[in-house]
Order: sequence, then structure tokens, then C-alpha cells
Amino acid sequence: MVIGEAMLDTYIRGTVERICRESPVPVVEVDERENVPGGAANTALNVRCLGGHVQFLSVIGSDPDGLALRRCLVQKGVRTEGMLVQKDRQTLAKKRVVADSQMIVRFDQGSVEPIDRKTEKSLIQKIESEYPLYHAVIISDYGYGIITPAVIDAVARLHVQDPKLLLVDAKDLNRYRGLRLTVVKPNFPEALTLLGLPKNTDAPSRIETIAERGHSILDITGAQIAAVTLDADGALIFERDRPVYRTFAKSGLFPKPVGAGDTFISAFALALTCNADTPTAAEIASAASSVVVEKTGTAPCYWAELKESFYGDDKVIHDAFYLAARVTAYRRNGKKIVFTNGCFDILHRGHISYLNLAKREGDILIVGLNSDKSVRSLKGSNRPVNSIDDRSQILAALSSVDHIVPFDAKTPIDLIRIIKPDVFVKGGDYTRETLPEADLVEELGGTVRILPYLEDRSTTGMIERINRIYEREHLDKNGS
Repeated sequence: MVIGEAMLDTYIRGTVERICRESPVPVVEVDERENVPGGAANTALNVRCLGGHVQFLSVIGSDPDGLALRRCLVQKGVRTEGMLVQKDRQTLAKKRVVADSQMIVRFDQGSVEPIDRKTEKSLIQKIESEYPLYHAVIISDYGYGIITPAVIDAVARLHVQDPKLLLVDAKDLNRYRGLRLTVVKPNFPEALTLLGLPKNTDAPSRIETIAERGHSILDITGAQIAAVTLDADGALIFERDRPVYRTFAKSGLFPKPVGAGDTFISAFALALTCNADTPTAAEIASAASSVVVEKTGTAPCYWAELKESFYGDDKVIHDAFYLAARVTAYRRNGKKIVFTNGCFDILHRGHISYLNLAKREGDILIVGLNSDKSVRSLKGSNRPVNSIDDRSQILAALSSVDHIVPFDAKTPIDLIRIIKPDVFVKGGDYTRETLPEADLVEELGGTVRILPYLEDRSTTGMIERINRIYEREHLDKNGS
């Protein structure tokens, strides 16, 4: 169930070939007018397009924009009987004029004062009747008068009686203290406000600013999880008694996202509802957001697009010429390239933490992946446990990894000659002196970084523990 401010996003698209005589402004020859759901309506649409059953509760006016919004949602399969009409209210709408892919102007209109008492009572009754039917509730509160204190109190009462996954995306999260929230999803400015910090848009410091203080968001809001979205910098995920987890936006994207946050919280909610752990849910939400920022305007992510994004075919590179071309293109755009390599046979928490740290050393993370033949020569005939295809696909699902390059040799010397990494990263069980690749990296102008592994996390150790458990169970079954 999604509760919040319904908006109509309108895109008026055309071309500009002349300047107006009346005033020095461009004349837009209109080719297309498109109406799409925005705001909380976009959140509901994303839930539906990602395969969830959704009920959308909101308030609109009895005006053409309200009718157009309802029509858009019905066409996409979103139930709209929960959209109440307040006759003296104007539907929230954002109308954008776009010429030759450049937005020229945006007109915002609609009522932003609190809904009247009669409508508020009807909305609460709707929430009370629908609440038992759904596994999760998303509140999408833009601060435009629909989520009143009485509506929040009603959700709080229901949540105490029948706890569910409760996720809130709100401009003012202070309003939701004490609701036993599952997830809060502030963006960077909202997180700064919540933490009482001055506005700071300096991109290099954004990660550090939030990473150092983000767990305080859990204390302030009482939520179990806080997902702070940072557009091109990905997202930071905070959870009680766990280290911060970071997702990364797709490389090369410099999005001016419209509705990417709506997509993120929709996908995050669905993943949690399906019992995904928090990092997995975050990766799914990040992937869904990456899908929509590549689209034009406000648009949802469809489950088939999300599934396709996890195949990772564009991440796995087999051709040396193509690899060289990609690296050249990245460097032309000023990207700092990080390279690491390994078997990554049974991916575990230590691997994921290591790859996240490696990504932070630059902009593009390329992983050299030992082929099955190479793993056998290094680890023995019983390895790898997982094939090169399986290992590639699992790595490709991580937002920290930009490309995976399989190789047959025992060392990635040939790959290093092609990539010429700015930073070569290896785990803490190595030293600069024990790395045969170190001299070449430095000759090519790069640096070598040794990063810590998590203690007691290794594939070999996991396999040994599995074997011990199997042997113990086998002995028990045979009565020995």
C-alpha cells in the first residue's frame, strides 16, 4: 500500500529553430505532449511495474489534471479507487517544456495546504480498511498537505496492532519519530537537515559526511534501516549493529534523476517483502534506479528491465580490443581506473567489503577473474566450486563492480599491460614485495594498494567448515 501525494508530470516536447520577436526567448514547436504519474503516484506505479500488487491512497482535485493522472494509472494497472477527490483542491502537477532534449522551463501548480477534515477522515477510513490486505506500507510524503498528523497517527495505531514493513520517504522525517519504522529513505539534503548539518553539496565529501554520522539517523528516526540516496554517488545503507553498506551508481551516468528515489524505495520494499537481506535489497533497489535514470523524464522500472540489468552481459568483457577501447574512453573522460583480481569462488561478506573498499580508490573498478583452468592450477583439481559463468554473473550483480575480465594465466600481467590501472588493489594477505605484478603496475605509472580483508572470511575456510559439517553428519547417520 502506497500513501502520499499524487502528482501529474507533463512533458511538452518539441524543437527550437527560431527566437520569438516579442521577446528574446526560444519558440518551441511542440511535437508531443506526454502525461505520466509523478510523486507518490510514481512510487505506486513502480511497485506495479516491478511485479507487486499495489493499492494507492491519495487525494486529487476534480480537475483535468486529476482525471489525466487517474487515466495514466489505470492504463498501467494501478488501482485508483483509493484516490479521493476534494472538489476545492487543485491536483498537484509539474509541467515541463523540453526542446531538443533540454528542459527550458517547469511550471508547478496544485494545492499544498492540508486536506480538509472531511477528506482526511475518508482517507483514514480507507487506510484502516485496506491496511490488513498488504505486506508492506510505503509513505511518500512530499510535504504538500496530504499526510496530515492525523493520517500519521492512524498509520501508527495500525502498525502497533499489526506490524508490517513500514517504509517512509519524506521531506521531514522528524514527523515520523516513534512509528517503529522499518526503513527511512532520505536523500542527501534531507539527511543533512535531519542530522542538523549545514547544506554541503561538495561531492567528494558527501560520502564521508554521511558515512561518519549516518547511524545517528537510526537513533533520530527510530528506524531499523536508513537508506541515504546520493544520486550519482549511489547510496549508503545503515542498519543497527551492522557496518555501513554502500551501493554504487552505474559508471558514466551523470543523472538529473526524476523519480529515481521513488523507484529505489519501491524496489527496496519489494525485495525486503520477499525476505532479501538488507545489502541484497539495496543492490536490487540501486539497479532499478540505474534503469530509470537512463530513461527520459519520469519513468518506472519494469521487472523485465531489472532482470536484464542483472544478467551483467555488458559488464563481462572477453575481447582484449574492446577492453582497451573501454579503458581509453574512461580515461578520456577523466576517470580513475582501479584494478584487482582473484578467483571469487564462493562470494562472501569479506569479498563484498573488499570490493567496496577497492571501488573507493577510484571511479571505475575492473576485476580480473581467474578462469576455471586458472583456478585449478592455483587451488587444485577440486576447485572452483562455481564455474566462471556463475562467478561472473554474481560479481556483475554488485554495483561496486564495473567490469569483469576472465583470464587463463596464473597472474593478470597481460591484463595490467592493457588496462594500465591507476591503482592496483590486493587483499591484506599480500605485501608489496610478494606481488609479482607490482613492478609492472608502477612502471606503467600506477600505484599499489593493500587493503584489509575481514578476519575469518575466506573461501577455503568456508569449504573446510562445510566439509567438517558433512563429515560429522555422515558419521552420525552411520552410527559412528
